Amino acid sequence: MGAFHVFSTSPVYRACRMLKAVLLALVLAGWPAVAAAQSSPGAVCDMRTTERVVAVGDVHGAYDQFVGILRAAGLLDARARWSGGRAILVQTGDILDRGPDSRKVLDLLRRLERDAARAGGRVHALLGNHELMRMTWDWRFVAAGELDAFRTSDSVDLRERALAVVAAEAARRAREEERTFDEAAFREQFLKEIPLGFIEMRQAFAPTGEEGKWLRERPAVVKINGILFLHGGIHADTAALGCQGINEAVRRDVEVVNPTADQVLAMLSSRETGPLWYRGLAEEPDPAFAPQVTNILAVLGARAIVIGHTVAAGFRIATRFDGRVIQIDTGMLGGSFYPGGMASALEIRGDTLTAIYQNGRERLPAPASVPAAPAPVPAAATPVPAPR
Repeated sequence: MGAFHVFSTSPVYRACRMLKAVLLALVLAGWPAVAAAQSSPGAVCDMRTTERVVAVGDVHGAYDQFVGILRAAGLLDARARWSGGRAILVQTGDILDRGPDSRKVLDLLRRLERDAARAGGRVHALLGNHELMRMTWDWRFVAAGELDAFRTSDSVDLRERALAVVAAEAARRAREEERTFDEAAFREQFLKEIPLGFIEMRQAFAPTGEEGKWLRERPAVVKINGILFLHGGIHADTAALGCQGINEAVRRDVEVVNPTADQVLAMLSSRETGPLWYRGLAEEPDPAFAPQVTNILAVLGARAIVIGHTVAAGFRIATRFDGRVIQIDTGMLGGSFYPGGMASALEIRGDTLTAIYQNGRERLPAPASVPAAPAPVPAAATPVPAPR
């Protein structure tokens, strides 16, 4: 099935199969769509700056850890307000799923995006595979706390109104097919598969929802001073699209409304070799894979690639292929998902790279130069392990 397992037995994911009926219920119940006024991320494939750049990897709802590392990097003050001046923050995706506070992380990034711009800085929040999953209704990794964050005082009433519409439709179909309709059993199953907060979160991440609209406007890749930043990695086949082509392809993917399983599987964004899922730059052997890396960088006109998605060994920021690939996912969420994981940030000042942790800093090797005209190397045929 590849990287995107669309058939799951998770109760939350099974609930997604009832979404058409739930959406009908919302329309009939008068539940309004919320539109967000967000601007386009603009041209992000050839940015130049003399300011420092700070990159942070996968957050997965770890709000407190995220705030802590941004403070350690000098980007936030004691009140969690932007204090980075003209600095540039790049967050490489996967702010959602697994942890309970993803909504707080998302709200913080949206606010920092505005506040940094006022101070002359920039915030680039990129899409990860878990943002894609949220927008294409694969909710296998949604944490209970994430649903709770969308509950309101009206959640019980909203769910009852949705249930009434869905149950009436199910009863009608049963009559047409001359089947017995057990209203009590249907209600029990509905309440089990549609927890409180589910409908509100579904609305929020729809194309017209506040969170959904913002996410759909985020790029998958940015390039700053010749360094590419993205979530998963760049496969040789994908590199040919270029930075702008990759962003355009991902944008087309996430603009599909309520995609079918077949549509999702056909998306570049959901492929094992796509920019949100590819793990080859983190897992292919070094130095055997080095010629591939050289070719990918040359095609993209880049000198290095910064990636998240795959947790680095020892939960420390790591460099591979003579510093030309930098892994910044260090298992920030910790706990049962990433025992021993920690928050980290990568600071780039010119050619100086520094790993920032809560308890100190560590100098990293600068990327080696990229040959101007490398010999073409066939794409690796080794299958990539399924996502973790």
